[in-house]
Amino acid sequence: MKLWGGRFEKDTDALVEDFHSSIAFDRRLYKQDIAGSIAHAAMLGRVGIISPAEAAQIVAGLESVRADIEAGQAALETGTEDIHMNVEKLLTERIGAVGKKLHTGRSRNDQVALDLRLFLREETDKTRALLASLIHGLLELAETHAETWAPGYTHLQKAQPITLGHHFMAYAAMFLRDRGRLGDARRRLNYSPLGSGALAGTTFPLRREEAARELGFAGVTPNSLDGVSDRDFALEFLSAAAIIMMHLSRLAEEIILWSSGEFGFITLDDAYATGSSIMPQKKNPDVAELVRGKTGRVYGDLVALLTVMKGLPLAYNKDLQEDKESVFDAVDTVQKCLLIMKPLLETMTVHRERLAAEAKKGFMNATDLADYLAKKHVPFREAHAVAGRLVLLCGRKGCALEDLSLAEFQAASPVIEADVYEALSLEAGVRARDLPGGPAPAAVRAAVRAARDELRSEAEAATENGARIAADSEDMV
Repeated sequence: MKLWGGRFEKDTDALVEDFHSSIAFDRRLYKQDIAGSIAHAAMLGRVGIISPAEAAQIVAGLESVRADIEAGQAALETGTEDIHMNVEKLLTERIGAVGKKLHTGRSRNDQVALDLRLFLREETDKTRALLASLIHGLLELAETHAETWAPGYTHLQKAQPITLGHHFMAYAAMFLRDRGRLGDARRRLNYSPLGSGALAGTTFPLRREEAARELGFAGVTPNSLDGVSDRDFALEFLSAAAIIMMHLSRLAEEIILWSSGEFGFITLDDAYATGSSIMPQKKNPDVAELVRGKTGRVYGDLVALLTVMKGLPLAYNKDLQEDKESVFDAVDTVQKCLLIMKPLLETMTVHRERLAAEAKKGFMNATDLADYLAKKHVPFREAHAVAGRLVLLCGRKGCALEDLSLAEFQAASPVIEADVYEALSLEAGVRARDLPGGPAPAAVRAAVRAARDELRSEAEAATENGARIAADSEDMV
């Protein structure tokens, strides 16, 4: 008989059994489910709802169940529906009727909400750690290439010269924001729904705060209806994951372009590229292309859960069973992509000479010429027009701005002097952009230092917070 089957007179149809069961995917939550059950049982014992001896027996039984699942020695059954029922069944088989007391004062509704929060808290920390690793890799590249001159683009057209280090720092800034988003989401998810029951709490005098502290939560959810039906925390993770994938996809797209023969800025390491089954000459950026392609599935995971949630009345509905596969897929996809992107970047070869040569093409110093004129008190709009006319002249002659004679410059504007050639040089133009956040080598190195300081400070704060939580848990025990 089902654990909930007391009011039923017929067995569940086999088709419903299979359709209804979630153990095929929610088995992944066994660690979280058992951790929540241990905290719940220990609290029941402290309150006196069950005896301390019964609580200890349940805790020991749950620990043995966890060990056997990890060793592959515990069978999880489709007919037992989900991970919660499977764990309780295994526990009861081991310790007898005492195991049936575990579910006192709780529902699978608050149980699964708890499990998913515990899971996402752990996976958020892992994802943030992978982001930090990728950021450190980008900072190394930025520092290495702080004086690697490169073309900057708008509309995929050459725009102004920058440094490759500045380009890498743009992605470091994106991934730092991603870490911040995940950190914000983690703070909001870190509240325990355990004790919300099915929707209306329980008549038992539970100490919700004690169980929450034991599980490392900052507190308890303030409303039992919301506690069991809220999936905002999952949506926030999926939203942050989708944005991470968007950033990874943008980076992947640039790697694909840069490694092409048309650009020729980089060569990918053989270990992070593939070949063609028919064309012997091919070296394809398949890893970057897969990262770009997998972005769509994470977008789909977010949209899927948003769609599940959009019409649900309070409180719990079976639709919420559909939350986990989207979350699991997004977690796995984002983490794999973050894991592979760092070595892909670290092992590629950068062709500095090619980058510098391209940075000198396309009249990318035209803005420097306009700025030169503005510094000589020519109104900027007039300076812009003068620079534009000189670009047009160079286009007709087939030369660069710096190839014009001084007489040709002065014919366009009498304020131009011989120092214009220094102002138009690639290196001088980039070095002059020494503002915070700018492409100048000094500015890039300062940005690298600031990013490292940010990561270091956050790591120290996290260590202190972890030690405080551990001490609070010890005090409670």
